[in-house]
Amino acid sequence: MKRKMLDGGVSLFFTFNFDKVSKLRTLFLLPVYFVLFSCSESTSVFVSPAGNDKNSGTLEKPFLTIQKALDVVREKRMSGNNVPFNIVLREGDYYFAETLEFADSDSNLIIAPYNGEKVRFTGGISVEPEKAVSVLGTDKEKYFSRESREHICMVHLKKLGITDYGELHPFGFLRPEKPSWMEVFINGEPYHLSRWPNDSSIQIGEVINSGAVEAEKNNGEEGGTFKYSVERPSKWRYSEDIWIFGYFNYGWADDAVKLATIDTTEKTFTTVQSHIYGFSSGKPWNSWYAFNLIEEVDTVGEYYVDRKEGILYFYSPEETETIEVSVFKDPFLSMKRASSITVKGITFDCARWSAVEMSGTQNCLFSNCTFKNLGGYAVNIENDKSGALNGEKTVTGKNNGIDNCSVFQTGLGGIRLGGGNRETLEGSGDYVSNCTIHNFNRIANTYCPGIRIYGVGNRISNNEIFDAPHAAILLKGNDHQIEYNEIHDVCLTTDDVGALYYGRNPSERGNVARFNYFHHLGNKYRTTAVYHDDGACGMKVYGNVFYKAGTIPSLIGGGSDNMYTNNIFIDCPIGIKVDNRMQAYDWAIPMIEKGGVIDQRLSKINYNRPPYSEKYPRLAKYWDDNPALPKRNKIDQNVFVDVNEIIRGDKKFLDFTERNYITTDDPGFVDKENQNFKLKSSSVIFEKIPGFEQIPFEQIGVTKMN
Repeated sequence: MKRKMLDGGVSLFFTFNFDKVSKLRTLFLLPVYFVLFSCSESTSVFVSPAGNDKNSGTLEKPFLTIQKALDVVREKRMSGNNVPFNIVLREGDYYFAETLEFADSDSNLIIAPYNGEKVRFTGGISVEPEKAVSVLGTDKEKYFSRESREHICMVHLKKLGITDYGELHPFGFLRPEKPSWMEVFINGEPYHLSRWPNDSSIQIGEVINSGAVEAEKNNGEEGGTFKYSVERPSKWRYSEDIWIFGYFNYGWADDAVKLATIDTTEKTFTTVQSHIYGFSSGKPWNSWYAFNLIEEVDTVGEYYVDRKEGILYFYSPEETETIEVSVFKDPFLSMKRASSITVKGITFDCARWSAVEMSGTQNCLFSNCTFKNLGGYAVNIENDKSGALNGEKTVTGKNNGIDNCSVFQTGLGGIRLGGGNRETLEGSGDYVSNCTIHNFNRIANTYCPGIRIYGVGNRISNNEIFDAPHAAILLKGNDHQIEYNEIHDVCLTTDDVGALYYGRNPSERGNVARFNYFHHLGNKYRTTAVYHDDGACGMKVYGNVFYKAGTIPSLIGGGSDNMYTNNIFIDCPIGIKVDNRMQAYDWAIPMIEKGGVIDQRLSKINYNRPPYSEKYPRLAKYWDDNPALPKRNKIDQNVFVDVNEIIRGDKKFLDFTERNYITTDDPGFVDKENQNFKLKSSSVIFEKIPGFEQIPFEQIGVTKMN
């Protein structure tokens, strides 16, 4: 319920959770907002891009900065005024040069626009389009092809006082996450560093030297050398800081490294950095493209920065209305142990890092916000461990949420949701709900998901996640709920990947994936909807719909106690794959040896003592239960429609009951052709599988609340 306030134009909301609110949130904790009181001048502080910090902070005389408004609220708190306050923002852009920080003394606060006005937080500097001039007729036109010159514009950034361009750095699988270099946004859209080829990649040729292989304990920095088969590199005469991106060995490990030399006689590249698994060729994904080449600015969407001269070059669109370059390298907002703070209706835009960091917060909410054009991710919610060095306990975050938000055009993933205590199994109740999350891998491709969920007892619900080369959701931890989400068009370019993925830690139990719709996943490589990798155990997969859900919709890789019930698989080459990799595969067997990765992870949380031994009694007997063999993976009361191969692998590793139903006919969907997989009341499924629960298909995905 929402009621527009009269005096100050911003509503204040109190958040609480309850079960079974409506069909839209069946058995589901839902944030519901109730108006508490009118937003009067006495409880509101106003800010405007046209304001002045010497003003009084009223609607008529607003402050200029949010920091000033926050300082005034804190002063009023110190005088004993503990009522909720509003920081009301007038329309416009708010440029950030430093992070706005909230501490444990900050609470009961709403930050929101005035009467729905458009408010944007930006970490970028705007450049007047008139400052972009053509390279034609200048000494700079020589850098570009004759076909491109008339479209290339340049901006003398240094003359405008813009001198921090950042530095390119390696990025990709297991690379340290860092703020991006200066990026360029034209007409609000992100441009990318000029590359060749523009929309494809080139196969790696013969590998002369695979370079140092960190995965084999060779931690040297020796780069690799390999052959290329194309002529284009011979034309790169003006670029010195050339990089390549690709999948240099495995199809799930992307990397970007700098070229040390190009030998145009022998046609070889030698890289500065090594790749963690060494360079390899022969597999279809073993390929590269080059970027940061001034000569290759040849299509709309590309730019190059001459860092020595301080000049930006870009391929101009038909009309250039706005130019913005990202400068800010820190979060816009940092909340540490704050409570009951709501940020509503704000766009976070154009920065080199991420928008929001929350640690140890309680009941904090971001609602109806947009996060875009960021070099990192959007929001990170986690516990506060800052006092660990002083012997203080971790402060667990509680009931924080991201609701009704949009996340797109980010560099290193979407949202990180990590409250809860894995030592005590204390749940957090943090959640991401009703969000649209897409195009979140502009920089790194793998293991930077739409949502990374970890900790204990968090929830991902009613989101739409799409348009990604790799995973939609990466899971760690316990007792998470992943439900009512629509996940599609992910895992688009990588191999051996899951839209919902977890693994290599059998203590991560109690997780539930229910009432999700996985569809149109993947590519020609190995793609999975729900991937229980390398001994993953104890997940309940219930009431999901898998339609064209990759090459292997479900993969149980050596784990136990995973239960599939009441799911529908439609038009898939395989239904469920299972294997005994911990017993059969040389690369997997060491995981369960003494001192191996699983032994380390189980010992870290005292798996055989309370609370783990009480909540997950089978876990306490893990080593006595022959962990090399998968067991108790129950497949019961599922429907398989037009699935070519129901089970791949040895069926003795699954408890595949007789209550599963297999058919090539439409079992009674409302409208299969238009992907409405709700079952008619007359569906044969209810006859063939007594007790089969109707999947609430119409409730899956984003359901915007008024």
